[in-house]
Amino acid sequence: MTLLSELNTIITNLNIKVETGVFSGNAPNRYGVLTPLVDTYELYSDNLPEQSVEEVRISLFDKGNYLTVKKQLESALLAAEITITDRKYIGFDFDTGYHHIAIDVAKNYKI
Repeated sequence: MTLLSELNTIITNLNIKVETGVFSGNAPNRYGVLTPLVDTYELYSDNLPEQSVEEVRISLFDKGNYLTVKKQLESALLAAEITITDRKYIGFDFDTGYHHIAIDVAKNYKI
């Protein structure tokens, strides 16, 4: 299991369309984009990696009240034992009508 696949499942279960890297096609009123940030080996034993740390930025775009879905997403992430490392309101784009929220997450995986 990877962090991207876990996030894809969590976000899809919240009825939010999600893609990795860039959203292709016509964007709905609410969607997410996953951007991988870091994939490193953190813990070593006998010169071999024991754990992989994966970090991803979730960019949530919403034309409506984003606060409710943001709270739902954060609760789902924490329930899945995914660490939220940062949360930011990026801003409102007047041209597109989207609020943009960034949530950075991380998770350790045993190798």
